[in-house]
Amino acid sequence: MKDLRIVFMGTPDFAVETLKVILENQYNVVGVITAPDRPAGRGRKLKASAVKEYALSKGLKILQPTNLKNEKFIEELKALEPTLNVVVAFRMLPKIVWGLPAYGTFNLHASLLPDYRGAAPINWAIINGEKETGVTTFFIDEKIDTGHIILQEKVTIGKNDNAGHLHDVLMKEGAQLVVQTLERIKNDDLVVLPQSKEDTFKTAPKLNRDNTKIDWNQKLSTIHNLIRGLSPYPGAWSEMCNNGTSQAVKIYEATPLYETHTFDTGKIIIENSVIKVATADGFLNVKKIQLPGKKAMESKALLNGYTFFSDAKMK
Repeated sequence: MKDLRIVFMGTPDFAVETLKVILENQYNVVGVITAPDRPAGRGRKLKASAVKEYALSKGLKILQPTNLKNEKFIEELKALEPTLNVVVAFRMLPKIVWGLPAYGTFNLHASLLPDYRGAAPINWAIINGEKETGVTTFFIDEKIDTGHIILQEKVTIGKNDNAGHLHDVLMKEGAQLVVQTLERIKNDDLVVLPQSKEDTFKTAPKLNRDNTKIDWNQKLSTIHNLIRGLSPYPGAWSEMCNNGTSQAVKIYEATPLYETHTFDTGKIIIENSVIKVATADGFLNVKKIQLPGKKAMESKALLNGYTFFSDAKMK
């Protein structure tokens, strides 16, 4: 049986659940590496990462390097005498870090690798209309998300699930998969699977202004999937023209209505306190929308104080 001295690396809420479950299962976490505190909010006060806040509450040793190759940081890391690194939602590691522990460094990724390698696997699985996704643990190597697979767990995606819901499901499934992986490593019971070197897998690139914009000429199902896949963050957006002015709006929740009609694509129709947008094969019933500088609100609430004119259109 191997002696595991774990250094945990992670930053957001997604990683906190895994750290929590590792500790609950009595594993020895000798240190936590997380992002430096960053300015946040209107006052721009420094804010600790979710992982740091949790680690502090448990009295764990915390390191917050800005440069992962910094000599002082490497010496501090070596002083912890880790035998295993566990990485969840962190950044790319240099070999001097991932190659340090005797039992290696493994990562939890929120997809069924090799599909959806990259920065936004949860979002892209929904955007692309997948019916299932999952979580994977794998050993880190020189490239991003390409190392030998240790374990995987499949998760069903419901037809109305959004990225926020799927995030929470995968967060909990992933934490359990990490503990199963630790058990395998501790008991020297590992069978790893090399990833295929073919380049035909779906990817999960960073989300940006271009790939989060709604194209109203797409099929209704494609538009609906984009909105689900970007809710609650960062939000699918569109240019909305109304009474001769144009502004960028975000749509966080909608339902598809498959009906034939003769309206131009993008035309906004207000009907019985409902905002509908015409698409090629029906209407999108907009349920939650955000105007610039405002909070997201239910469409019915928006209609109480906002007027859509006859030229109203999404572009």
